[in-house]
Amino acid sequence: MDLRVVTISVERQEVMTRDNVPVTVDAVVYFRVVDPQAAVVKVENFLKATSLMSQTTLRSVLGQAPLDDLLSQRESINQKLQEIIDRQTEPWGVKVTAVEVKDVALPDTMKRAMAKQAEAERERRAKIVNAEGEFQAAEKMVQAAAMMSKEPIALQLRFLQTMREISSEHNTTTFLPVPIDLFTPLIRKSEPPKS
Repeated sequence: MDLRVVTISVERQEVMTRDNVPVTVDAVVYFRVVDPQAAVVKVENFLKATSLMSQTTLRSVLGQAPLDDLLSQRESINQKLQEIIDRQTEPWGVKVTAVEVKDVALPDTMKRAMAKQAEAERERRAKIVNAEGEFQAAEKMVQAAAMMSKEPIALQLRFLQTMREISSEHNTTTFLPVPIDLFTPLIRKSEPPKS
């Protein structure tokens, strides 16, 4: 009897995850015979029995896991599979040393849905960042307005700076500087009377 590590490829299994997503998975089981007498006497064919036990355990364990865990917590799932299969094959003199879920195949509709969800999440984060930028800009504008209201000459300097920026662009825009003081009576007329 060969006492070296044996590899069994668990054929593809159709599994329904805990959150009702159909997936197809396959795995590899690594084991060795530690008690040759038990492997011959206690089970008819330890290779076939270990393979079948691996298939049913794979379906059972993955059926209890949600899709997110199946995709992101593969290491802990492999460990759980190894412990369960090892516990069940121990009476046969078989020691399971490792189990690796190789591939998780999702239906195309699920892949598209996940891509849409990821895109929506990116758009949501972009909108939040944009809104935070707008909020910060508005805060700065309020601070600038408060500063300009304390110093009226600041508004005039800002006006002159804007004129310089427009004129340096070499465009056909024509502007006529009008003193802001001309608008003061109009502003006062539009304000509601104080009681």
